[in-house]
Amino acid sequence: MVESKAEKAEVGRETVAAGKEDMELGAPAEAPVKVFTVEILRVIKDMQLQHGLRHGDFQRYRGYCSRRVKRLRKTLNLPQGDRRHYKKRNVTLANLEKVDSDERFLHIPLMLAERTWSYAMQLRQESNTEPRKRFHLIEKLRKSCVYALQLQDLCASDRCDARTKLEAEAYSAWIHGSLHFELALWKSAAENLKKAQVIYENLAQAMPEEEQTVYRAKVEELKPSLRYCAYNVGENASVNDLLEMRGQAGLLGNLSHLVAQTKAESMEAFQMTEWRGRSVTVRPEKVRLFLLSIQELNKSIEKAKDFPTKIEMLENVLLDCKDAIAAIKDEIKQDPKLRQNTTEGGSSGLIGIQYLLAYMSYTRLKLTLERNLLLVAQAKLTLDDPNVAEKIHLTGGGKKTKPQDLSRLYEIILQNVTEMQQLSGLEGDASYQEEMETLSLSFRAFRCYYIAITLVAMKRWREAVAMYERSKKYANEAAGSKTPCKDFDLRNELKQLVATIEGCKFSAHAYSVLEDDNADDTVLFGKSQKSSKPLYERLSHYKEDATLNSRNPNVYKLIPEMEPIPAKPLFFDLALNFVDFPSLDDKIEQKATGKGATAGMSGFVKGLFGWGGSGGATK
Repeated sequence: MVESKAEKAEVGRETVAAGKEDMELGAPAEAPVKVFTVEILRVIKDMQLQHGLRHGDFQRYRGYCSRRVKRLRKTLNLPQGDRRHYKKRNVTLANLEKVDSDERFLHIPLMLAERTWSYAMQLRQESNTEPRKRFHLIEKLRKSCVYALQLQDLCASDRCDARTKLEAEAYSAWIHGSLHFELALWKSAAENLKKAQVIYENLAQAMPEEEQTVYRAKVEELKPSLRYCAYNVGENASVNDLLEMRGQAGLLGNLSHLVAQTKAESMEAFQMTEWRGRSVTVRPEKVRLFLLSIQELNKSIEKAKDFPTKIEMLENVLLDCKDAIAAIKDEIKQDPKLRQNTTEGGSSGLIGIQYLLAYMSYTRLKLTLERNLLLVAQAKLTLDDPNVAEKIHLTGGGKKTKPQDLSRLYEIILQNVTEMQQLSGLEGDASYQEEMETLSLSFRAFRCYYIAITLVAMKRWREAVAMYERSKKYANEAAGSKTPCKDFDLRNELKQLVATIEGCKFSAHAYSVLEDDNADDTVLFGKSQKSSKPLYERLSHYKEDATLNSRNPNVYKLIPEMEPIPAKPLFFDLALNFVDFPSLDDKIEQKATGKGATAGMSGFVKGLFGWGGSGGATK
């Protein structure tokens, strides 16, 4: 059979790995003992989906298993004789206890069991039309059980961790359950299938969330077979009772110990972090290093002397955060299964790696928000604010910050808050959305305040009073919220802002009243004012205009403006089409019967050659 590109690439990887092992043969004898971890269920599920079982093609999968066993034996230098002679060589504990041992030795009995199982399933499909193939099916399942027991014995050694031992035991129980199911041995079939189901359930509880999907799917796959076995066993016997009876004999006595050991090993292998009441596993190395680096970030920022140093520290951390997010996205791309959402877990419906991505995106936005708030604090030191004019003298010389600059900074901050609200997977989290809404109201209050200061500088008093009112409204709503943001508690700043707005609002209102009084005094007492209108257009209003006594008085516009006038009408003689003229037929007939009409053909010939006529004679 022709090997696919994926299989050729797999051959290359195995050859390179074997080369590395050959280079390490010279290692000292006191090397640490290797402990192997083989994710049996995940390995076989991936291979089955990639090599035919997605479409139910068991023959193709059987061929792949045969080629894989051949490659493994060649790579691991475990041939079964030569071209002429066959000598059976099984994988033994001696192969695993070598210094240069490899976990792929465990793949050989696994692939042999899968090959015979896939052959049995192929025969099961064919037995619908050829019943005698059922005997061959039973034999292949028996051989698959033999290889599964070999795998279980190898994994029971100290060279394999607790997870591998549990997976091998569950795999062997499932294969034996399938054989007894075909033999109609319902009690033993139910016992083995239930044993596999219990082990997979416990493994799912011990594993990180993103690795639970494959185990839970296998548990659901076993349920129909267990129900059928329970139906055939009868109502008097319960599958759980059978399992408990066998458990007392010692078959599952060490299950809880192995599960606890597996959970402890998984906790050591992956760092766990918690966010919003949910724990998530951190697999990528860059993410783990980043989370460790930001634990003391607040203390480092507090020790910094000035704002530029603090801002620079946050910008460096932001670069590391972006690299960590890129590492998470790369892991999701490499494993398409991580994109699938699980129905169990957190309220967001995201699997662990996606929830970790949401947490890292929130961390990036939070750090960006802190950086922008530092920029705001730095700008306030040189703010040209009439309400806090004493700060200007404290900073000495330098460029002063305008209020509109601060309003633009708060606009950028509001965009960051909007991105926080739109994080994937957190749209349905009501408490999170309420916190973000409170944070948005807080920053809106500050933005409206600085817009009002800008309007005061432009002497637009009425608009300034309206913006003060709106800022006060937002500040009161944010300060009175029952769900303040835990990362950004701005309640003290909001109370101080409300107190400041009270005085500023009355001041702007007073200026607006004075402006109205000045306008009335101008009309009554005729104070000198400039006007853009010429004098002839404002004759009914008395205003003193000093420009009338200058060299260019604005009295009349010498070049008048163009005005639209009606155009000269155009006349068309349309009546001619409707006039009836008198008949001239009688005159036309008289002409036709005259002298010229009687000349005949001779006259025509004479006229043609110029003969006859007085004119011709004269010539």
